[in-house]
Amino acid sequence: MTPVRLRHPKGVTTIQVDFPVNTVLDLQQQIFAATEIPPSQQDLKAGYPPRPLTLIPELPVDSLGIQNGEPLVVTQRPTAASSATVARQSPFPAPSPVAAMTGLTASRVRESPPMIASSPPGKGPDYVLTSNGYLIHRIVPDDNSCLFSSVALIFEQDIRKAQNIRQFVADAIQKDPVKWNEAILGRSREEYIRTILKPTAWGGAIELSILAQHYSTEIASIDVETGRVDHFTPPPETDSGSRAIVIYSGIHYDATSIAPMLDAPEDFHQTIMSRGTKPGGADEDDEMLQAGKKLADALRAKKAFTNTATFDLKCQRCGKGLKGEKEARAHASETGHVEFGEY
Repeated sequence: MTPVRLRHPKGVTTIQVDFPVNTVLDLQQQIFAATEIPPSQQDLKAGYPPRPLTLIPELPVDSLGIQNGEPLVVTQRPTAASSATVARQSPFPAPSPVAAMTGLTASRVRESPPMIASSPPGKGPDYVLTSNGYLIHRIVPDDNSCLFSSVALIFEQDIRKAQNIRQFVADAIQKDPVKWNEAILGRSREEYIRTILKPTAWGGAIELSILAQHYSTEIASIDVETGRVDHFTPPPETDSGSRAIVIYSGIHYDATSIAPMLDAPEDFHQTIMSRGTKPGGADEDDEMLQAGKKLADALRAKKAFTNTATFDLKCQRCGKGLKGEKEARAHASETGHVEFGEY
């Protein structure tokens, strides 16, 4: 393993890279863990003066021509550009095959723009009319388990199985100490596993990556504040070609589903859909992703999102009040406390 120094918008981080073994995508995932810049939005430069690197995910890190001791400069592409590009984000080893769930086929040609309806608070969920039915915002409880509840609703059709979803994540981390090492997780493996099993612990990109692999299905996360789409995909050899869509409001995840009519019982909702484009295709060519972005637009218009740079947090371990994600990260680094709630 060779130490590689990263210079990125949040500071300087050193990661460990196995040049002959790791792929470029492995490197990008480590950068993602350190910087929270998704692989699809990473620009890398090496050396001095910095030279741009051509990133081909499947090739070994050696293909980049990085010299021993050279720092890497990591910057983030503008959001507008990143939302038009899908990156294959999951280099993780394949799980046991999971039966693909038959979904709805998204139309590649829209004869007319999708109809969007924004419901007043308490008057029902927002929805977007598509050629396959109504894409509906499925709200889950705001109880720190929202990501796991959303995934349980989508893949298990039972929100009560949120704790089972946490266990899937813990098991995946436990089984692969090489991939899920302390550098990736940001703390000891034992502590991460212990924490993620608690109902009060939030989930994020690491959990979505693991769950996309577990279910052999892409999970597309649409950010309400920016409209950005982050794609978490399974390895190509187990990819079912299906997709689920979750809505992210800054500190909360909700599910989506497709209903044949607005008053259809939940049993008639479709939570998994076929992708309208291949991995690497443009989001603009996929009707259901565009409908998901329209749904995010409606929520943004109602200010239904939280700016993580300025929101108020409380440490659930010691009770300290914190302002924004930056203070929360600093507090976690100083104290080891990683359970927070908004107030």
